[in-house]
Amino acid sequence: MSRAGDPARLEAHIARKVVRAASGQSLDVLVDLSFALGAGETGALIGPSGCGKTTLMRIVAGLDLHFDGFVHRPALGRIGMAFQEPRLLPWRSVEDNVRLVAPEASDEELDALFAQLGLAGHRAHYPGELSLGLARRAALARAFAVRPALLLLDEPFVSLDAPLARQLRGDLCRLVESRSMITLLVTHDVEEAIALADRIFVLSARPARVLGVVPIAHPRGRMSGAEERAIAERIEALRGK
Repeated sequence: MSRAGDPARLEAHIARKVVRAASGQSLDVLVDLSFALGAGETGALIGPSGCGKTTLMRIVAGLDLHFDGFVHRPALGRIGMAFQEPRLLPWRSVEDNVRLVAPEASDEELDALFAQLGLAGHRAHYPGELSLGLARRAALARAFAVRPALLLLDEPFVSLDAPLARQLRGDLCRLVESRSMITLLVTHDVEEAIALADRIFVLSARPARVLGVVPIAHPRGRMSGAEERAIAERIEALRGK
């Protein structure tokens, strides 16, 4: 069951999510999995490959209604999404891809958004003319342009080289900090989770459940190498349960 609720809260409880394999066998993907995020918070879901993170994101987005449990989303809020692949329409320019999902966005809003993401000089380009990094920036612009109350990011920086991924994380941090919304991020990258999240939800292998929650004392802020290592060690300790 999915429903809108408190305008400043995301809450999910997935009692059970079952999928049917090609063999016809029923497989539990998520079992007794719960988490919540408050206004302005960013949560990161981190877990082993195949544990059900993308399935969980589809449930939170309302794209998969076949599960036991509930999702309580910000009331009347829009959802912005960025996927593992940019998924831009190849026959439309960068600007047209963004305007298609946010036709009410003003020229001033888009000017500021494209400038923040380094896309000001690429608005008229088509996806086939963009590098992967620029295509991911365009996908983020599309997600932010709808003025989301809930932003869902499914490994948006996967397959990028480390320097470019760090640069895009910095751009994302600045955008998240400048807007009031709830953000949920899926990542395999512990460094990325630490850099972006207020809280990290560590998931088990399939069927996924929350092994533990790791809070970040200074989210999206400067922290010492020792602090980062301590957080990473706590995540690894939870993964070892």
